[in-house]
Amino acid sequence: MTSNSYSYADYVNWQTEQRYELIDGEAFMMAPAPDLAHQDIAGELYFQLRLALKGKHCRPFIAPVDVRLPKHDEADERIDTVVQPDVFVVCDTAKLDRRGVLGAPDWIIEVLSPSTAGHDQIRKLSLYERSGVKEYWLVHPIDRILTVYRLCDGKYGKPEIFELQGATSSRSLPEVVIEWDELAARLPTEY
Repeated sequence: MTSNSYSYADYVNWQTEQRYELIDGEAFMMAPAPDLAHQDIAGELYFQLRLALKGKHCRPFIAPVDVRLPKHDEADERIDTVVQPDVFVVCDTAKLDRRGVLGAPDWIIEVLSPSTAGHDQIRKLSLYERSGVKEYWLVHPIDRILTVYRLCDGKYGKPEIFELQGATSSRSLPEVVIEWDELAARLPTEY
């Protein structure tokens, strides 16, 4: 992609197999298929969320699903930010449509890969804070830690850091507790 700024209208018409995300009109090529550990973590988190939220109004999703993040009330085609978080939960079903999600999910979980760690920890952190994502989790499979950001008065405060062991509960969805031990035991010891 060679233009300076893109919108969702451009994004949906790109004729390419490559996946992109848009942040403030800038196109970011997504890395090739993630490694097996990344997919195992994302799949396990989605599975645990699906079980915990069964019969509830909140719904979990796993990438690739387009999440359009308007800045104001601009029309779909003018939105310049479209991301595909690894795993996320939406509690307001009015945000769901045939194209994906319009508006901030309640909770986003990104599984860090060496090629995307900076993007997820810096650019997306700022974006998700600005967009009003209540809870943002970053899973570090290599270091086996979890970094948790929670929105308070429109800002992410100091993150909480946990080891990938035992269980971690969500503050925005207290009925959800993620169990780490079985998953962590499956992770490769060397990268």
